[in-house]
Amino acid sequence: MRPLIHDDFLLQNETAKSLYHLYTKQLPIIDFHCHLDPKEIYEDRSFKSLFEVWLSGDHYKWRLMRANGVDEQYITGNKPDFEKFMKWAETVPLLIGNPLYHWTHMELKAFFGIQTLLSPSTAKEIYDEVNRQLPTLSARKMIEKMNVELICTTDDPIDSLKWHELIQQDPSIKTKVLPAFRPDKAIHIDSSLFLPWIQKLSKVVGFPISSLEELKLALKQRIEYFHVRGCRLSDHALDLMSYASSNVEEVQATFEKVLLGESITSSEIIRYKGHILTFLGQTYHELGWVQQYHIGALRNISSRMYEHLGPDTGFDAINDGLIAKPLSALLDSLDKTNQLPKTIVYTLNPRDFEVAITLIQGFQGGKEIGKLQFGAPWWFLDNIDGMEKQIKALANNGLLARFIGMLTDSRSFLSYPRHDYFRRVLCNYLGEQVEKGLYPNDELQLKKFAQDISYFNAKTYFGY
Repeated sequence: MRPLIHDDFLLQNETAKSLYHLYTKQLPIIDFHCHLDPKEIYEDRSFKSLFEVWLSGDHYKWRLMRANGVDEQYITGNKPDFEKFMKWAETVPLLIGNPLYHWTHMELKAFFGIQTLLSPSTAKEIYDEVNRQLPTLSARKMIEKMNVELICTTDDPIDSLKWHELIQQDPSIKTKVLPAFRPDKAIHIDSSLFLPWIQKLSKVVGFPISSLEELKLALKQRIEYFHVRGCRLSDHALDLMSYASSNVEEVQATFEKVLLGESITSSEIIRYKGHILTFLGQTYHELGWVQQYHIGALRNISSRMYEHLGPDTGFDAINDGLIAKPLSALLDSLDKTNQLPKTIVYTLNPRDFEVAITLIQGFQGGKEIGKLQFGAPWWFLDNIDGMEKQIKALANNGLLARFIGMLTDSRSFLSYPRHDYFRRVLCNYLGEQVEKGLYPNDELQLKKFAQDISYFNAKTYFGY
């Protein structure tokens, strides 16, 4: 019987098979947004077991195990590693229609050559075989095995970037690893983490931050620090999209209130956030950076589990706030002074695909090809349906040929087959256009579409 993950997996027509096998599958990977730890890359971390490399921090899997009635002791608790892995093995056969079923078996095949389907009856065999191979598959070797050319991590402005500097000084590391500037804690003035973070920022830059201008000076200093160390990319988690115009005096007053421990109104919060985002965008434009807006997450919805486990443990969802007016106003605040940098807009709610795509087309123009990008389907959407919806929505109202392609958005070194997953879905879509008579069977043009979207567009866009 043919294995589940075979050569033509997801490729449902001859054009798709040709595009994938001849032109796409061998291309390097540019992973311009992920959450890998640069320390683990530099130290070339080794993993003790399949559980440690695969399940110890993967809240995608944790969510499904919880839905299957698995006790939390077997997910984030203190049960033995193999017993936890067995609970995942019990869950996997139930994942019909879920991308985790495919990813599980793509990762087993890509890294360990295992094509046996994971189930309770095969779990011990698979666990032992992976553990046998793991000593030869450290973090760097996993990256090299997947032909990863570039990784952009996600880094707080107060980070020293020590590990990035060490990576850049080590000629044995073949993959380029660069930081991405993530200043969320400077923007979320309504968070309990805001004041402690401002104090940390003050220590890093070496001067007190008691005014809005001093905050902006500190942020600009850190942006320049990141720039010298190769950063050309920022990232913003805009869970609830909001924007209101303001003047400096209003925002300064809001900042002073927070420093004094006074409460602020929702309108003051919105004006502050808009002001800082505009300032940051102007600074990115000056340095030729790309900014990313990740819009639409609803985080930490279970207060009980947040208190127990903290963030990023699988208790998040898709938000449903309206985005059109605030997003257009934010982009316009930069565009009207001709200071809008290259921007990637991601929306977690698929309802907003067409909204975001049609909106960003209103800010295209000039000599920059694809200056504003509609980002890849992420988090709850990096499945076949989400990828197809994103591709079709972009093709309907944008320029799919200039799309910069997929990312992992992952903390796991085993996640790189997601790029292969996307490339197969993309080639299948292109093939369908030909098979349905909607686009000519022009091999050279189709080859260019497949290769550009999979690799070359991102390489050009980021300029690395």
